[in-house]
Amino acid sequence: MNKFCRLGAALVLGASMLTSLSGCFGLAVGSAVMAGMAASDRRTLGAQTEDSAIGVKSEVRVGKLVGDEGHVNITSFNRRALLTGEVKDDATRAAVAREVAAIEGVLSVTNELTIAGPSSYTARSNDTLITGRVKAALVDTKDIFANSFKITTEQGVVFLMGRVTQREGDLATEAVRSVSGVQKVVKVFEYISEGELQQLTPAPAQNLATPPAQP
Repeated sequence: MNKFCRLGAALVLGASMLTSLSGCFGLAVGSAVMAGMAASDRRTLGAQTEDSAIGVKSEVRVGKLVGDEGHVNITSFNRRALLTGEVKDDATRAAVAREVAAIEGVLSVTNELTIAGPSSYTARSNDTLITGRVKAALVDTKDIFANSFKITTEQGVVFLMGRVTQREGDLATEAVRSVSGVQKVVKVFEYISEGELQQLTPAPAQNLATPPAQP
């Protein structure tokens, strides 16, 4: 084999090894990302898909029902729907709840609608700012996964959803209460046990970049 052939063979072998190592690195990173997602979002993939569908269907049905006379937000988490916002009267409030409860996949409805005119753009913008502060506060709180919580803010009232333990829920609630602009915290949690949390949290992925110890 001449030197040019040897050089070509070496280049092919090097490229092959690099591709193999890249695949291992991608697998390791992918495993770490999936582990983090599983720890933070404790819904099944099916529940996540259904929550998205419930949100879309609810917006269409409630929009036709309320029109411009109200402002309704529907937040679905693990097939449990939270209704927040403003409607014109008690009859509309009850009708919205019935409409959402009738959607396929909805397990329960928490009706927090108030009887009032639609909130202003300024009020909604302020609620968005508060939600951002709340998320930041949860990120800074030890012993919880901030992404395990679903946050909805209406007129300064913060609604917390998520599949969390009693301990996590208490820690999050205390952290949110101290956030500037928060008037009240309403817990709409689905509680799980510490044992269930351990089962939902995958073990750390093995570091594939470290070769096994030789016997």
